[in-house]
Amino acid sequence: MEFTMGGRLEVRITPADVGKRVSVRRRSPEGGAGAEFTDTVGVLTSWNDGVVAITPKSGESVHIVESSLVAGKVVPAAPARRRGPAASFAELAAVTARAWQPVESEPLGDWRLRAAGGFTRRANSALPLGDPGLPLGEAFGRVERWYEERGLPPYIQTATGAEGAQEALCAELEGHGWRREVTAEVRIAALAPVGDLDVDVSAVRLSRAPDEAWLARYQRFSTPGPEVLQVLGSGPSVWFATVAGDEGEGRDEAPAAIGRCVVDGRWAGFMAVEVAPGHRRRGLATTVMAALARRVLDEGASAAWLQVEEDNEGARALYDGMGFAAHHRYHHFRPAERS
Repeated sequence: MEFTMGGRLEVRITPADVGKRVSVRRRSPEGGAGAEFTDTVGVLTSWNDGVVAITPKSGESVHIVESSLVAGKVVPAAPARRRGPAASFAELAAVTARAWQPVESEPLGDWRLRAAGGFTRRANSALPLGDPGLPLGEAFGRVERWYEERGLPPYIQTATGAEGAQEALCAELEGHGWRREVTAEVRIAALAPVGDLDVDVSAVRLSRAPDEAWLARYQRFSTPGPEVLQVLGSGPSVWFATVAGDEGEGRDEAPAAIGRCVVDGRWAGFMAVEVAPGHRRRGLATTVMAALARRVLDEGASAAWLQVEEDNEGARALYDGMGFAAHHRYHHFRPAERS
């Protein structure tokens, strides 16, 4: 990371650069040989009272004492990715939301309040795309009350790491006492290579709705209520994949593997890809995704997306091998516990 101008380190950012992507170097509090400086890249979200706040892709703001800065500059947005389809944050945010729709929804200005009986954070969080029509502090309070009225914890879903994403909103949430609870990556890839994977898909059964066997393998609930079936069935064109266990169809054993795919225009979204513990390391997740990809290619889809939590190393490695590249991260923020 190059900060020098004529051989000298310079701080070339000011409070006027708030909202821009910057790269800074600061003296580390510990100091010491080999650990004298720390570099940070992200959106400059505030510069007040001698403290600089930068929100990187992680979504958690870094606060830096201004006097510790030794270098800083405005940097361009991250370069376009060389693999996978071109996609804007706005396009993907809308597509991913349509693939996992709530049971109940209400607008708050341009935001959307979503609830589904507590089944997954995605279906039970506010989606803040645009202007809430209120000052942010009031909007955050309205979100809290709406979810409390339904006996649900209040969440707001945000995104970072792509042009037009929401680093500034993350910083505002932190400033109002909200804390990031979980983070996931949204990854994208060309769809055809997934369908072209060299696997035998003859054991994969595809259907338009999840049956009892599929639901028995899905790990997101204990007893599926009506809200679960409604969320799983939502989306423009939905497909479910099942690979029977060793005992075969019609027995009590849950399937060896399952998956879900939603087609929305050129996009195919992969979700709920799960493999039974006793059947792992046999390529079944790859087989399920290949079978779904071949089916939805026939519907005109050409691009793929999926979401993977940042600590799921096994899934991340699998998707790396399929050509999926990170597009942005999304986060769920929740108010800190009040004493």
